[in-house]
Amino acid sequence: MRVATWNINSVRLRLPLVGDVVRDLAPDVLCLQETKCPDDLFPVEGLRAFGFEHIAHRGMKGYNGVAILSRIPFTVRADDPNWCEKGDCRHLGVTLATPSGPVDLHDFYVPAGGDIADRNVNVKFAHKLDFVAECTAWNAARGPARRSVLVGDLNIAPLEHDVWSHKQLLDVVSHTPVEVEAIAAWQRAGSWHDALRHFVPADQKLYTWWSYRARDWEATDRGRRLDHVWVSPDLAAGLHSHTILKAARGWERASDHVPVLVELAV
Repeated sequence: MRVATWNINSVRLRLPLVGDVVRDLAPDVLCLQETKCPDDLFPVEGLRAFGFEHIAHRGMKGYNGVAILSRIPFTVRADDPNWCEKGDCRHLGVTLATPSGPVDLHDFYVPAGGDIADRNVNVKFAHKLDFVAECTAWNAARGPARRSVLVGDLNIAPLEHDVWSHKQLLDVVSHTPVEVEAIAAWQRAGSWHDALRHFVPADQKLYTWWSYRARDWEATDRGRRLDHVWVSPDLAAGLHSHTILKAARGWERASDHVPVLVELAV
């Protein structure tokens, strides 16, 4: 099964680029974040034209939003939490009907957290930490994940080489120690296996996001790994390959995130 995740940064604006992702990655499942589209305007038929017969989405006007596009039949998980009681369309869970049995798939868009890494003066940062804490408690209550995949823009680059400069970004939102510990606790709570670092050792640089603010993003290469794929321990042995589609950052009207794909046996 080939599972891809991408913060598309507006599904309607970048709808044609989905075709480029399909051409280059051939995903069986494509999970999107930051779709920025209310459900009644979601371009279902346009996305089906790329071969995704099964589509689920949760969206709102102008902000957030998640969607799962699949060639594999699925049912939407109905009982997952309303995180922080905000109803802000940051999570979508489905159960994929694979030939070997059901696989739960979770698509997350964690709050970015604003610019100030202090929950006492920045409500956006407080929301981010509360969101991750709720996810952690939810996983802890459920026990170790089984036959599950979790993907998305988690807006945290946890490891030293997940950012262009560990030293310079220690007080920058997305790489602060409190965020790093929070995402590590979430991973531990579900016994999640980091699928990208399964292939790329922790001492090697690995990025999925390059800021729009960079005059020449490719030359400076000041990236961060904000997009993640985690798999449950029972699926880790089936991990086959990964792709970071870095070229997508250079596409016309590109997102600042690039698509990430993992292939695994389920």
